[in-house]
Amino acid sequence: MTMSIANLLQLVVGFGLLNVWLVRRQSATAYRGGAATTLQQEFAAYGLPSAAFYIVGALKITAALVLIAGLWMTLPVRAAAMVVLALMVGAIAMHVKVGDPLMKSVPAVLMLAMCTGIVLLR
Repeated sequence: MTMSIANLLQLVVGFGLLNVWLVRRQSATAYRGGAATTLQQEFAAYGLPSAAFYIVGALKITAALVLIAGLWMTLPVRAAAMVVLALMVGAIAMHVKVGDPLMKSVPAVLMLAMCTGIVLLR
């Protein structure tokens, strides 16, 4: 397999999402919205219902797995990237909603840019 830019972006986005949702969801980071220290607290800080945490988590983990496995299997990689792209637009909107400094939106903006690259290059 040759590693194209799209393939590299798929790996970065896929493993980045799995890192946030499976490894670091209980960890405080400089990018959590509001005063949240965990991922679940971040959703509460945005005023979202608790079900949103599980729905978004399932969408992101599924999309991450599709992006990664899509390197070796025929899977809807573009669709997975578009789901993440839409969720990143929502994440940026939530940071704006709670008045977060611009720096807290940087990971979402980078993910949005990488997903745009995947969609355009695939």
